[in-house]
Amino acid sequence: MKKRNELLEVTLELALEVIAYSEKLEELRKYVIARQILKAGTSIGANSNEAQSAESRADFIHKLKIADKEARETRYWVTLCQRAESYPKIPIRLLELLLSTEKLLNKILGSARKG
Repeated sequence: MKKRNELLEVTLELALEVIAYSEKLEELRKYVIARQILKAGTSIGANSNEAQSAESRADFIHKLKIADKEARETRYWVTLCQRAESYPKIPIRLLELLLSTEKLLNKILGSARKG
């Protein structure tokens, strides 16, 4: 049986929440931000998945650093949407998953750099 990978599970759930929110933005004709948040928010999981087949520790760290950058970009777009009065409220689940992802990436990157 395959071992559970919390990062992949959380980033997949995050991507699904991001897709749903970006679709809501598109319904409101907020196309530019919808596209930005969609690209950044789904890229986190894609890069985390890529890291699972890294060729070396350095490659693993590099791919997770990209995922971390995408999480930071997603955080920016989410914050922008939270502060813009004409944008729909960010779902709590999206915020929780983004925070969990950021914490997991920091923890894994910290361990990988040490070890």
